Amino acid sequence: MAPSTLQGKALPPQTTSPPVNGGSGSAVPGLKSNPLQNRVTAVLSASYADLDLRSTLAVLDERELHNTPETRRNLRLDVQQEVLDCNGAIVQDFSRVAAQLQRVGAAIENLSISCAAIRRHVDAARRETNPMLDEARDIIANKKQVETKQQLLSAFQSHFLVSDADVTTLTTSAEAVDDDFFRILTRVKQIHADSRLLLGDENQRLGLEILEQSSRNLNAAFQKLHRWVQREFQSLDLENPQISAGIRRALRVLAERPSLFQHCLDSFAEAREQILSNNFYAALTGAPVDADHPVMGKAIELSAHDPLRYVSDMLAWAHAATVSEREALEVLFISDGDEIAKSIQAGIESEPWRLESEEGVPAPTFDGRKALNALVDRDLASVFRQLGQRVEQVLQSHEDSTLAYKIANLITFYTTIFTSLLGSESTLLSSLPPLAETAHRAFRTITRDRVAHLRTTDLSLSNTDLAPPDFLTEALHTLQTLMQSFDTSLTTTSTATERSSAFAPVLQESLTPFLQGCETMSTKLTSPDDHIFALNCLLAAQETVSRHIFASRAAGLKPRIEGHKDALTDVVHSWFIAESGLSLLIEKLSDEEKRKDVSVDLDALAGMARQLDAFLPSATDDARSFLGQLEDRSMARRIVEDAAERFCGDFDRIESWLLLAQERGVGRINGETEAHEGHDDEDEGGIREVFPRTADEIRVLLS
Repeated sequence: MAPSTLQGKALPPQTTSPPVNGGSGSAVPGLKSNPLQNRVTAVLSASYADLDLRSTLAVLDERELHNTPETRRNLRLDVQQEVLDCNGAIVQDFSRVAAQLQRVGAAIENLSISCAAIRRHVDAARRETNPMLDEARDIIANKKQVETKQQLLSAFQSHFLVSDADVTTLTTSAEAVDDDFFRILTRVKQIHADSRLLLGDENQRLGLEILEQSSRNLNAAFQKLHRWVQREFQSLDLENPQISAGIRRALRVLAERPSLFQHCLDSFAEAREQILSNNFYAALTGAPVDADHPVMGKAIELSAHDPLRYVSDMLAWAHAATVSEREALEVLFISDGDEIAKSIQAGIESEPWRLESEEGVPAPTFDGRKALNALVDRDLASVFRQLGQRVEQVLQSHEDSTLAYKIANLITFYTTIFTSLLGSESTLLSSLPPLAETAHRAFRTITRDRVAHLRTTDLSLSNTDLAPPDFLTEALHTLQTLMQSFDTSLTTTSTATERSSAFAPVLQESLTPFLQGCETMSTKLTSPDDHIFALNCLLAAQETVSRHIFASRAAGLKPRIEGHKDALTDVVHSWFIAESGLSLLIEKLSDEEKRKDVSVDLDALAGMARQLDAFLPSATDDARSFLGQLEDRSMARRIVEDAAERFCGDFDRIESWLLLAQERGVGRINGETEAHEGHDDEDEGGIREVFPRTADEIRVLLS
């Protein structure tokens, strides 16, 4: 407090007076100190940075005291009086606190006495009740053990024990295979799986007994299910789109025993094979197998009078039956996804005697799709055997190469369809390629027999128009039919090169021998009839094969046509030279070009000019008449034009030779030779008068 601080602060005595005018604090030597001097010294030596002093001055400011002599005299007394009052108030307060503490101490002492008495009573009660509490805890623990054992027994009985009624439903054939059967079977399988856990206990007797009992029940249940599935298969109608869900569930469960499942599939395949075989026979003959399944539509043997239609209808029926059978089996075996495959795989893995390779690699997993295709193959095996026999009978009873080839293409077409439907590994496909090969072999045999018969006949023209013979016309008509059949039978994915290569053997069998016969006939004719006849035959063949690009590329007729065309052009060119009267002049020209000599017989030249003038006006028409028996008039026109162009080239040589004779002035009249020097107009005019035609005029007249 500020007052107490001021009161308790003593002023130290001063022995020296303060320095005068701010000098040093040392007393003036020789002077004695007095109270005033000491006071001044004390005031001057006080540090105003002291916190106590600053607090004291702040208290004085708060009191708002006036600096008067009286105030200064009474300040210390007032402060000390305040301190005394404060201390007295504090003493009074602490006296009341001391009285309260005395009362609290008395209450605590009474509580301690009461607690001690209670503690003595509690200790006495604990000593009396401890034996009873221990006995109660033992009883409660025993109760919990008994309850736990009771729960374990109840759980064991409910999980591992099957009631007699359930066992009867599971194993007795008199009971139906319904939802209760599958529910109980699922529970017994779970018991069989869980009983193996009991074998890990020290006492394995209980586990062995339960395992043995569950195994007997499972075997009896699967035998019952096996017999039920076999009975259902005997009366199962795959044509019914609503196949029972119960049979599908039974198959999925029975697949856990692969041996029983496979036995059912074998029985089912045998039954389906017999049913489909009977249905195929009924579709052929119209006789129904039974009254419940009448034949829809007309019988194939009665409605298909054409052999090709007959084979086509049988293949179409086999295809429809295959599609229906596959769809029905997919609904029956694969409609539930891969459940059957998973069940079979689980059954295989659960058998300790499952096969493994020598290297320890496990056996391959079950493929549901592959097994389905195999089952379809077995179901339709008899149908395809009958189909093959009847197709062979058709081929043997009809000596028609076109029919055999169409049947071969038809079988190839259906082979492609069956491959996409059943896969390339299907055993049914092994019966179709031999049928197609049989048809191809029949086609080749019939065609070769016809060619052999043709070779034994007299290959001579029965008419004089040089038209293609009847056997070639018939062969080309047959070839047209073969090409149409080939074009409609192949798939659109084949390239042009592949199609040409595939059709080349057919051309080799059906066209080449007949063209060779025509070539043989042409050798017996004179020129130009031989070339005209050959061209008529080749062009007829070219026109036929050009309708299909795969045949035109494989035929290779163009080089042969061009060869005969060039030969006929040579003949017409020779005819131009002979008819124009320039043959001797050209021969002489060739000889003199070799000798590099020039001589002109004006009399002969005049005769040639007259014959040439008579020839030129109708030369082109006469040449076309010369080729009048060539059926392709556009080719005849081109041949005449080519021959005329070559003839104009020959005339260019003649004109050049005559110009050379004019330059040298060499001429011969009436056998007498005349030689002229220079280029006399008279001589030049004489040659032009004798032979006035020029190469340009020849081209105009022959154009």
